[in-house]
Amino acid sequence: MTPEERPRTSEIPEEPGVYRFRNDQGRVIYVGKAKNLRARLTSYFQENLHERTARMVQEATSVDWTIVATEVDALQLEWTWIKSEDPKYNVRFKDDKSYPYLAITTGESIPRVFVARAPKKKGVRYLGPFPNAGALRLVVDQVLRTFPVRTCAPGVLRQAVASGRPCLLGHIEKCSAPCVNQVTVEEHKQKISEFISFFSRDPAPYIRRVQKEMESAAAAEEFERAAKLRDDLIALELALETSTVVLPDDTDADFISLVEGEIEIGATIFSVRHGRIRGQRSVVMERDFDKSSADLYRQLVQDVYSDLTQEIPREICMPQLPEGAKDLQEWLAISRNEKTSFKVPQRGDKVSLLEIVTRNASEALLRHQLLRSSDISKRAQALSELQDALALQVAPLRIECYDISHIQGTHAVGSMVVFEDGAPRKSEYRRFEIREGGGDDLASMSEVLTRRLRRLKDEESVDRAEEIAAGLQARRFSYRPQLIVVDGGRTQVDAAAKILEREGFGDIALVGLAKRLEEIWKPADARPVILPRKSESLFLLQRLRDESHRFAITYHRSKRGRAMIESLLDEIPGLGEGRRAALLENFTSMKALRLASEAEISQVPGVGPAIAARIVAWFAAESARGETQAVDMGTGEILS
Repeated sequence: MTPEERPRTSEIPEEPGVYRFRNDQGRVIYVGKAKNLRARLTSYFQENLHERTARMVQEATSVDWTIVATEVDALQLEWTWIKSEDPKYNVRFKDDKSYPYLAITTGESIPRVFVARAPKKKGVRYLGPFPNAGALRLVVDQVLRTFPVRTCAPGVLRQAVASGRPCLLGHIEKCSAPCVNQVTVEEHKQKISEFISFFSRDPAPYIRRVQKEMESAAAAEEFERAAKLRDDLIALELALETSTVVLPDDTDADFISLVEGEIEIGATIFSVRHGRIRGQRSVVMERDFDKSSADLYRQLVQDVYSDLTQEIPREICMPQLPEGAKDLQEWLAISRNEKTSFKVPQRGDKVSLLEIVTRNASEALLRHQLLRSSDISKRAQALSELQDALALQVAPLRIECYDISHIQGTHAVGSMVVFEDGAPRKSEYRRFEIREGGGDDLASMSEVLTRRLRRLKDEESVDRAEEIAAGLQARRFSYRPQLIVVDGGRTQVDAAAKILEREGFGDIALVGLAKRLEEIWKPADARPVILPRKSESLFLLQRLRDESHRFAITYHRSKRGRAMIESLLDEIPGLGEGRRAALLENFTSMKALRLASEAEISQVPGVGPAIAARIVAWFAAESARGETQAVDMGTGEILS
């Protein structure tokens, strides 16, 4: 795997999951699990690897991963995929990473119960899998007290029949000994049915019974028996604990979830057969802004199950029903001759698994976007497409995008983000506090552009020859952009064009990106430029617009939160501007200040013991009246 083919460290999640390395033909050559996917995968790209591992990494051309909830889930999913994919670099130990089943030989005249890891055989009913083999054996041993069924091997059974004497388990009453006719074969089969019922249905009544026996033993000061029952109860709970990756054996369903991005939609499908995840696939498709979420789920179902290789399950589980669910069921019955039903899980394991599917859909979308934006050839293609579509003389190697953020004109701020060579240059980002016209977006945008262009004009007028001769680096903020992008349509673009002409920068290209229809507006043009929805150039402009919006709203929230804290401090008597500023600098939130002691507050410069005591008393009085409020520094919201 070359450095260009490796995922970036920042792209890999720090969560448990399963990963698969593939070769240039798309075949899975290695499957592994990790508690922390980022830490595990980055270890493959280090030096001094084991020879076998180094060969695997060298042969691989790509790696993908699936997030799960816990390490147990990762272990189970890894084993499932190793068996289905048969990757050549995985070492298969039959008893290493398999899962215990409770097997009942229903095909024998005298059925027996045993713990098995071997492949399933005919005439044997399997319950499970269970996550803990040791705990399962302890629970079976405990349950045999209530349901004494045969657990001995065939040789032991033949010896007991020949001698007419039961084995040790029969003597200690952990087997009803049908081999020597202490019970009839039919009575033993009835006990087997009860045993299966306990493990395959609700074990709660039995757990409650053991709990009561333990409490009774403790009350009677039978501490040894109580301790034994406690251990049995712990073993029972361990063996019967469930996992979101291992569902009941009769589960036959596909779990589908999608995540909508600004530009595209990521979707993930988990196929669960006989309670185990047998397959997983993720797709990314273009977003249609005219369709609701229900319409998008309908389209996704049609796209997925039009593929004849996709098996139709009994159930298709989603966060919401698709548009025309009954019509889709009929369509599947006609086109694929398969019946299925759509379900929205409300509780239990299916809801937990659906949450994991949603997280994987988000991850698939994020990986697609990062791969697209980090591809040098695609970035060059985007710049070339922009040059042709906007009729620019040169490719826009430096693009600046501006946005305004406020709430009803208060705490208005502006942002400037910079992309160079099609990639973000965060060191060049700037933020502006709007000084005038905070309630008018056009006036705010005019102020931001005017301040930026006048700064550019001042710096371009300075002779840099002496600085260059002295080896000083010119300030990057002075670089002239080839393209300026504003968030909005024709009105915003025309207003910005006037600012550029007034400040003497009419030669800089200017466009506006209208969010609803993704139209590109140029100054004085009667019609917008429409870029192909899947074009790299449109993707680049959308990333610019979204990044400028994110940067602006982050600054706005910070400013709003600080202002709200200042307004609360105004209510405390004796706090002037200097002391309020000092308190804000030392305490990041009102909650931190409210929880501080007098000694801690008095350490703030300008705040002595008397003022500190007054602040603590003010908070105590407010708390007594139930009026104490805290502020979320991220959003500026009042917290009760």
